[in-house]
Amino acid sequence: MYQLHERLQQDTFYLGRLTLCDVLLMNDARYPWVILVPRREGVSEIYQLSEDDQQLLASESTWLAKQLAMLVAADKMNIAALGNVVSQLHIHHVARYQMDAAWPAPVWGVGEAVPYNHDEAKAVGMQLQATLSERLRYGG
Repeated sequence: MYQLHERLQQDTFYLGRLTLCDVLLMNDARYPWVILVPRREGVSEIYQLSEDDQQLLASESTWLAKQLAMLVAADKMNIAALGNVVSQLHIHHVARYQMDAAWPAPVWGVGEAVPYNHDEAKAVGMQLQATLSERLRYGG
């Protein structure tokens, strides 16, 4: 049975679900950062998904990246599936700006995360949910 990895539970806010993936907001206010997690048990690599799920993941990731980039006027979208710390397959979608603290390097290992306060997390979450409402669903 699919269960979200404990580290992802600790580091993110749940926004809702797409057909295949849970949609999570990374708790780091430095970057607009959304994570997709396919609801499939025991999967750590994209190639372990069925071909249909691979296509659906690509579609959901592309759609999410476009929506997020437009919402926050990103200069560049960084999309990555690392899995070095959390082996459960998850795809990071990080909006980047030429003026951000890590540019042009990756965001990993640069500075410390800046957690959202309660009001910020709620506001950002609601804004993302509204932007993604065309496909986003709620519940388990």
